[in-house]
Amino acid sequence: MTVKQDLLRKIPSVDELLNTPKIKALLKDHPRSVVVDKTRTVTDGIRKAIAKGTDERKAKDMAGKAVIVERIKREVDEYVRPNLRHVVNATGVVLHTNLGRSILADEAVVAVVEAARYYSNLEFDLKKNARGSRHSHIEELLVRLTGAEEAMAVNNNASAVLLALSAIAKGKEVIVSRGQLVEIGGSFRIPDVMSAGGARLREVGTTNKTYIRDYKNAITEKTALLMRVHPSNFRVVGFSHEAGLKELVDLGKETGLPVLDDLGSGVMVDLEKYGITGEPTVQNNVKDGADLVTFSGDKLMGGPQAGLIVGSSEFVSRLKKHPMARAVRIDKMTLAAMEATLRLYLDEKEAVKKIPTLRMLTERPQSVARRAKALASEIKTAAGKRVDVSVRSDMSKAGGGSLPLLDLPTTVVCVDPLDMNVNKLEERLRFFDPPILARISEDKLVFDVRTIQEGENGLIVKALTDIARNG
Repeated sequence: MTVKQDLLRKIPSVDELLNTPKIKALLKDHPRSVVVDKTRTVTDGIRKAIAKGTDERKAKDMAGKAVIVERIKREVDEYVRPNLRHVVNATGVVLHTNLGRSILADEAVVAVVEAARYYSNLEFDLKKNARGSRHSHIEELLVRLTGAEEAMAVNNNASAVLLALSAIAKGKEVIVSRGQLVEIGGSFRIPDVMSAGGARLREVGTTNKTYIRDYKNAITEKTALLMRVHPSNFRVVGFSHEAGLKELVDLGKETGLPVLDDLGSGVMVDLEKYGITGEPTVQNNVKDGADLVTFSGDKLMGGPQAGLIVGSSEFVSRLKKHPMARAVRIDKMTLAAMEATLRLYLDEKEAVKKIPTLRMLTERPQSVARRAKALASEIKTAAGKRVDVSVRSDMSKAGGGSLPLLDLPTTVVCVDPLDMNVNKLEERLRFFDPPILARISEDKLVFDVRTIQEGENGLIVKALTDIARNG
C-alpha cells in the first residue's frame, strides 16, 4: 500500500466524525444538514489534496482527526455567521457608503424593533376606524420641519427623482444644466434616471458655466420641468457659474413650469454653526420656492435609507397618486426609523447630540483628541510590548456623496506592529469578529476615533492583543 493510499484510508468517515464530542456539540446548536454538509466538504477537500500529491508531512497533518474536526468547526461557524455584520469603522469616513452610511439614533433603533415585533397602524386610521395612509406617519413632521405644503417618502432618493419625473414629465423635456449631470454611487447617472422615468433630457449651458438665460432659451412647448441637481460628491471650482434656485423659480413662474430641486444629501441643520459650509438646508430650498425638493433620509439626515419628497400640494399629491408610488413605497421598519429620526429634529440640540452622523460631523477636535489618547493608552497597556503606539493629527472625511471638499480635523491612533507586517495586521483585523477596518499610512495602521462608536475601543484592544499574542 502506498503512503498516499494509507493516508486516504486513515481519513475518518463522516459518521465517525459526527460522533466526536466537538461535532456533537455543533449538532446541538446548528442544523444537522449544515454540519453534515460541511463535514463532507472538509473530508472531500482533504482527499482531493492528497490525491493531487500534497507534501507527505502536510498531508499527514491534514488527515489527522483532531485537525479535521477543527476545520469542520471553523467551516460551520463561518457558514452560520450572518453575512450582514457589525463592523468597527475606524477609517474616519463618517458616511461610509460601503459600510451602510448612517448609523441610526437609539430612538430610531427602538422604533424599528417595535415595528418589527408587533402589529402596527401602518395603514390604519385609529381615529376614523378606517384604512389610512402610510404617508401620514411622517408627513406632518416633514411639513413642520421644512415649511413645505405636503410631503411623502419612498425607498430612496433615486426613486424619489424617478417618481417625480414619471409623474410630471413623462414623454416631455426636462431642462438641466450640463454641469449637473452627475453620476452617483454605483454608477447611477442622472441622464439614465431621467430616461427610465420617461423624460427627455435637454442639456443647457457648459460644464462650468450655466446662466438662467440658457434655461430660458431652451424652453419650448415640449418642456415640462426645470430641474436642478445638487453636485453631490464633486464640486466645480474656479471659473464657474450656476443659476440659483430663486432664479429658476422665478423663471418657472414666468413660464408656468414647475421646478424640481434634487438635493441628494439633504440636511435640516444649518451646519455653518459648526464650521461646515457649502451645504444648503432643505428648509431654505423650500423657502426659495421649489415646487418639489427631493433628498435622502440617510446621508446627512442621519436616518435610514429613504427618499423624502416635500413641496407644493399640487405636485406632491400627483406623486402620491401615480402608479409607480406603490412600487417605490417605504416599508414599515424604515418608516418607523424615519419618524423617530425626524422627531429628534424638533429640537436641534437633541438632533446634533443624538443622531450619530451629526454628532460625528460636529464633534470638536479637542474631544476627538481626548478619545484618541484614551484608546492609545488602552492599547499600550494591553499590547504595548508587541506594538508601538502613537497619536497624531489627521483629517476625517464626510463621505457618502456629501461634502466632498470637507476635511474634519481629527486625532488618530497609529499602531506599528513590531513582529508583523502592517498589511498582515490590517488583514487579520479585517477577518476578526467583529471585523475592524482601519487604514494604512506611513507603514502604520491608523485608527480614526471620530468614527469609532461607544464600546468599540474594547473590541479593538482585544483584537490587537489576541493578534499580537498569537501571531
